[in-house]
Parts: sequence; C-alpha cells; structure tokens
Amino acid sequence: MLTLIRAGLYTSVQDAGRFGLRQSGVSYCGALDRPSLEIANLLVGNAGSTAALEITLGQCVIEFGQETWFALTGAGCDATLDGKTVWTGWRLRAKAGQRLTLKRPLHGVRSYLAVAGGIDVPEVLGSSSTDQKAGMGGHEGRLLRDGDRLAIKPSARHFTTTQGVKQLLWGNLIRALPGPEYHEFDEASKESFWRSPWKISPQSNRMGYRLQGQPLTRTTDRELLSHGLLPGVIQVPGNGQPIVLMNDAQTTGGYPRIACIIEADRYHLAQIPLGQPIHFVQCSLEEALKARQDQQRYLEQLAWRLDGKD
Repeated sequence: MLTLIRAGLYTSVQDAGRFGLRQSGVSYCGALDRPSLEIANLLVGNAGSTAALEITLGQCVIEFGQETWFALTGAGCDATLDGKTVWTGWRLRAKAGQRLTLKRPLHGVRSYLAVAGGIDVPEVLGSSSTDQKAGMGGHEGRLLRDGDRLAIKPSARHFTTTQGVKQLLWGNLIRALPGPEYHEFDEASKESFWRSPWKISPQSNRMGYRLQGQPLTRTTDRELLSHGLLPGVIQVPGNGQPIVLMNDAQTTGGYPRIACIIEADRYHLAQIPLGQPIHFVQCSLEEALKARQDQQRYLEQLAWRLDGKD
C-alpha cells in the first residue's frame, strides 16, 4: 500500500496509455515521458507499460505501507527516504512505514515512481491511465489528493541488491516533420518556425502545450474540415501561436497543422520547464523512424540486461 501524505501539485496514475480507441473519441493519455516510465518499471521487474505514479514538479510525500522495491526516474528531484538521499535511475528497497519525500526538481519536470508489481487500480478500456477530462482510469478518474491510498500488486520478482541504470537525456532541440498544411504558411513563418526559439506558456497542460513566439501567418484563409489528430501534432490557431498536442489531447480538430514532433522526441517536452526556450529541428521520415528504432532498441537492451538481475 502507498499512502499519499502530500499528493503534490499534479500527481496521477499513468501507464503506457489507452490505444486503439481514437476513432471513438478516446484520448491516449498515459505517461508524458514514456521512456522514464519504462525504465522505472524495468528496474523493479515490471513490464515497461505497468501503471506507476507520474509526479509533476515534485513536492510530495509518499508513505510505504509494506516492504517493497521502488525506482524513481525522470526529473532530477531532491528526493529522500527517511532523510537518506534517493538517486533517480536506481532500484531501492523501502521498508514498511518509511516515507519518500520529493522536493521541487533541480532539473526536469516529471518524475515517475514505480513499485515492484505495479500500482493496483482497475483498468478502463484496456488501460490504468488517468483520463482527467473523461473522469476515468487511474484512481477514481482524477488527480491524487492528500490521504489517497493505492494498493500494490504482488510481484513475482525477489530482489536482493540495488541497481542503477543510465536514463535517456533530454534537451531543447526537438525534431519534427513538416505537417499537412505546412505549405500554406508564408516563407517568413516557415523560417521563423524552425529558426526562432519558442517558449512554453504557463497555459499548458497534459492536453496541449501553448507556445509563445513570433506569430505564424498563412497565405490562405481557407477553412479546414475537421481531421484526426495525434499527440505531437503542432496546430496553429488564429492568433498564430502554435499549440503542441499532448497525450490527453482531443482526437479531432480543424486548425492547420504546421508540423509534427517525432515520436522519439516527444518525451523531451515532458521535462522542459515552463518559460524555457525550445527549438524545432526539421528532419526526414527516415530519420524519425531510425530515432524511434534506436530508442526502442535501447529499452529492449535494458530490459534484457536487467532480466534476472535480482
């Protein structure tokens, strides 16, 4: 059992996401930093997609109600277990009654806490992820609050030693592909999109990241029919300020799509603080596919190295 003594600003249960239902209007949801979720789970012997806690900006206190192994990944928080330093990217043992305290991150935004066996919450439409706007999944379909208690599933693994791994790095250079309406923007806007810095607006959340920078202008005023959307798509509404769709985004929309962030780089956005500049880098489809394959290969090799290391 985990007890949220202090739930923090924005803590929720997330797994890999809810797939195959976008035609019915169901969002993916799931961990914004998917690699960090997988690494945390692999460290404690879970499948990479197992439900864990996504903790935004730290500032939470969690009490372990039983002895278990846990791993903390993602943002570099000043974290302690009963006053002893906890390093991110390590598998550690917690005894019943011990408290894990996370202060505000020193770098990054989102931390992932996985426990051996995984968080035990009901699956809804094939996933345990919290969909806050639909009020389903996770713990009662909402963000966690002070005093919430979460059960832990049994684990078949029995560890005897701590273990640390290298996490994927993140930065502010984010690769993207030109979108379906890219050709409708004037040359100055195209150049500005790739060459100018963009800042993440405070009006950003798990549905979308609003960007602040030089307004982008189209060469046509034609209205678009509604079309399907995916996380990573960058829309440009009438004010010319782009919006990056995130995991909880709607499934359809009608704004022009200037670009789409490649899958392998979406996790970067999850760790960049509000107000920090980001730069988009144009890449080819071949480069995007190779980046995804390289990331998947790293996680598969990590799973292989950790398998059996108890």
